[in-house]
Amino acid sequence: MNITVFCSANALDERYTAPARDFGRLLGAQGHTLVWGGSHAGLMGIVADEAKAAGAKLVGISVELLSHKAYQGADELVTTGDLAERKAVLLARADAVVVLAGGLGTLDEVTEVIELKKHGLHVKPIVLLDTEGFYEGLRVQLARMEAEGFLPRPLDELVRFAADPAEALALLEG
Repeated sequence: MNITVFCSANALDERYTAPARDFGRLLGAQGHTLVWGGSHAGLMGIVADEAKAAGAKLVGISVELLSHKAYQGADELVTTGDLAERKAVLLARADAVVVLAGGLGTLDEVTEVIELKKHGLHVKPIVLLDTEGFYEGLRVQLARMEAEGFLPRPLDELVRFAADPAEALALLEG
């Protein structure tokens, strides 16, 4: 399976890096391909290093703006002209999407793929790895949107939340 991973390119502490390492290792060990933002920095680099070490194929989708952070060990590296094009290619190359901890870019990516799924433009599973309750606020907001009629489909048809890397992969495979 081609698994697109959205996550931070920032250096973070161990409570976020450890699950990223575990997820990358499991992804590779289970024979999946990592499709990601193509960076060597932060969680992006950690997931890529671990996935590669575990035997995964790496497909990086970088952007000209950030080409200086491109991961040099990718099996394939695509450079797009802008962030919108990168998001489109990341989704197009995905069989599934997993979201690790991240900042505004990651939030932008996940809300876009959920919105596209809401409109039936794809049916790919989307799983948020809720490390340390990082996405609890988003989960609460999405549940409120569902309860108050803002979502035309049940929330669990749009996105799932996982407590750990093994559960995230199990939700994709099951």
